Amino acid sequence: MADKVEFELVSPEKLLKSLPVDMVVVPGTEGDFGVLAGHSPLISTLRPGVIDVYEGDRIVDRVFVAGGFAEVTEARCTVLAEEAVALADLDRAAVDKQIKDLSEDLDDSKSDAERAAAEAKLAVARAKLDALTQSSAH
Repeated sequence: MADKVEFELVSPEKLLKSLPVDMVVVPGTEGDFGVLAGHSPLISTLRPGVIDVYEGDRIVDRVFVAGGFAEVTEARCTVLAEEAVALADLDRAAVDKQIKDLSEDLDDSKSDAERAAAEAKLAVARAKLDALTQSSAH
């Protein structure tokens, strides 16, 4: 077990995953980072993107996160995600519609606060579309 890292993915609703893995690659705000057993401790904010979970040299799971935090210790990687969805569960048509609706909300925003909220939601929706596009290219 010493060559595995315990990966935990937590959303505001519940614990989504808790399993030993060979490596996990997390979308940090300063760039993606891989976590193996024995990693130096760190805490990072996350940008919207995809977490790749590895068994050996194969990706066995891909999860879209809308942002959050990651805490890494020598034995564990815990991701506290604002939103987490299995990449396979994302629907391109629904994401396209969400982008269209949010773009309209942005155009209709009356205040700086409304505009900032719409821009943040739009950035997450665009990151979902990017993740889907990259996933279909592989």
